[in-house]
Amino acid sequence: MRVRTKILCLGSVILLAALWSAGCATKKYVQQETAAVDKKVEQTQTEIEANQKRLKEHDERIATLGTLITQAQGQIKDTDSKIEQVRKEAQGTLVSKAVLQSNDATFKFDSSELAPEAKAILDKFVQDLVAQNRGLYIEIQGHTDSTGPESYNETLGQKRAEAVMLYLYKQSHIPLYRMQVISMGATTPIADNATKEGRAKNRRVEILVYE
Repeated sequence: MRVRTKILCLGSVILLAALWSAGCATKKYVQQETAAVDKKVEQTQTEIEANQKRLKEHDERIATLGTLITQAQGQIKDTDSKIEQVRKEAQGTLVSKAVLQSNDATFKFDSSELAPEAKAILDKFVQDLVAQNRGLYIEIQGHTDSTGPESYNETLGQKRAEAVMLYLYKQSHIPLYRMQVISMGATTPIADNATKEGRAKNRRVEILVYE
């Protein structure tokens, strides 16, 4: 009986030791896993903070770039105004103006060729200049309607202005140094581009005479 009791006691002690040992192992495992998760959480938090910092720096750079662009646009606008002012002062006083329009059979659609009617207007224009007998400076502006891309209209306006300048030079021997051509493209319409008649009026060359 005593032996049996001893055996039971010994078995209980062994079982308790095994359970205690298993409990310690489980607790240690849980602690290890918890530590690993905490480390990953800490790493993730660090990465999030780093990303937030980079985003903040990126936003600041964009804001700075926007400010610089705004300042540059203001400077360009001021420069353009000053250039226009100097240009007007250099030209002098506007004394006369002539306009060649499509309704004078001057320029057909998509063309810079001078029609006979346009040449007659230019010949009359030169006669008036000769009658004035003054030192003059001539600005020849080429204009288009709004049909087509902006870059194309810019080129077409230049061609129309140059066609007038070359005619005045070759036919009437006006010195080239007294003439300047500039393309206005479709930027300064004088009529509604939504109508056929309006577009015809906008296809023109304006000749400004300065003293």
